[in-house]
Amino acid sequence: MNFIALVTYLTIMAITPGPNNLALASSGVNFGLKRTLPALMGMALGLSSQVAILALALGSMMALMESIKLWLALAGCLYLFWLSWHMAHAAEPGADGKASKGKPMGFAGGVLFNWLNPKVWLMGFNVAIVFLPDSMPVWQAGSLFFVVTFIITLPCIAAWAWGGEYIRRYLDSPRRLHLFNYSMGGMLACTAAWLLVEMLPADTMAQMSAMV
Repeated sequence: MNFIALVTYLTIMAITPGPNNLALASSGVNFGLKRTLPALMGMALGLSSQVAILALALGSMMALMESIKLWLALAGCLYLFWLSWHMAHAAEPGADGKASKGKPMGFAGGVLFNWLNPKVWLMGFNVAIVFLPDSMPVWQAGSLFFVVTFIITLPCIAAWAWGGEYIRRYLDSPRRLHLFNYSMGGMLACTAAWLLVEMLPADTMAQMSAMV
């Protein structure tokens, strides 16, 4: 296993824009870093667990996952569209700087968010397929993937939550906050559509193009 390549891949996947990071940045703006921490920890632990589970069960799950991949993508992207709507209509901050209504995603929500995120599924499968070492017992490889993924992912996604809280001071008017929330919601919706198109079978896109 090329450890440097694994770390590089995880860093790039964790730091680049995606549903997790957009949701954390939006939560940082609307609720602050402290109230976003449960979701942040849930996402980091959930993603690490998912990568480890995929590594452990890769052999037995590949055929099953191939058959339900499209349905998984549809369910996950529908959830992301729903989340983008709520993100665009997030609560306005009150006089004390906190959200006047609504509440941030909790720890359990952060853990479950990954299981409905197509990007995380693709990331987990790629890590398991490309970096799973032949000479290492599967349970050891799964444990290694969990630790490495958590260590790499946590600071990367935390940067997005912190960034959201940092720019919060510049969104001190309802108009600016609304613009930010609609922008983040729109970006998440576009990301969901892009991920869905990527996971659709190639012949499906060809058939749709022929009908136009």
